[in-house]
Amino acid sequence: MSKSPVTVLGLGAMGTALATAFVTGGHPTTVWNRTPGKAEPLAALGAAAAGDVAAAVTASELVVVCLLDHDSVQETLDPVAAELAGRTLVNLTNGTPAQARETARWAAGHGIAYVDGGIMAIPPGIGTAQAFLLYSGSRPAFDTFAPALELLGTPHFVGEDPGLAALYDIALLSGMYGMFAGAFHALALVGTERVPAAEFAPMLRDFVTAMAAGIPHYAHQIETGDYASGVVSNIAMQSAGFTNLLDTAESQGLSPELLAALGPLMARRVAEGHGAEDVTGIVELLKR
Repeated sequence: MSKSPVTVLGLGAMGTALATAFVTGGHPTTVWNRTPGKAEPLAALGAAAAGDVAAAVTASELVVVCLLDHDSVQETLDPVAAELAGRTLVNLTNGTPAQARETARWAAGHGIAYVDGGIMAIPPGIGTAQAFLLYSGSRPAFDTFAPALELLGTPHFVGEDPGLAALYDIALLSGMYGMFAGAFHALALVGTERVPAAEFAPMLRDFVTAMAAGIPHYAHQIETGDYASGVVSNIAMQSAGFTNLLDTAESQGLSPELLAALGPLMARRVAEGHGAEDVTGIVELLKR
């Protein structure tokens, strides 16, 4: 059975990985990039290199876009809106929920089926069991091309609101960067006493992994607004101890700025009478 043709616009590291997955998965694949030379390795694999965007989008019913940013998407697609009419556009460019909804409105105005997406993988992970991708927007369009999209990683359709995939994406990245901030601080801190980072890293990894097991419990607290149930380390105790993290960094000659914002939030929550509750309650301060 023949597989649906796919066009990929944008051949940076991620776009190239996406196109490679389609080509090796047996889909006739057309590629385009502003710098034509980037298409050569894919052409060697069997992809067709289009000379311009219009030729690229008319080659396939499914057009996948992975460019630098929202502005790049607009600049690339606006001139070929007529050629895109009647096709499905899957936008895997990182962006905000508002940008996704804006592009969805533009697509609807031109008769284009629109699916927005978020890639939760690095380029070498595309097509592996570790990769998963988020999608939102037109459910019929997603369902039609799900077999092709599955080649990129496990697909998760999160809703028909086009902004939801971007919201999930940004939320997951927020968790990642928060983890990175703590890990970078921890590695730098032990380094002030010449503890080898590679020696400390496995212990840090194991501890952070163990602490991550509490995330479903925190999610339940946030969803219900009940921060007083199942408390094992109340926020008053944690707030008192948190000052030691900042003081130690300062005394070791290390800036505490990667962690510093959390301290005042915990102190405010305690001052407002929630000291016996869980630290999760600081999200109430963020809502203000």
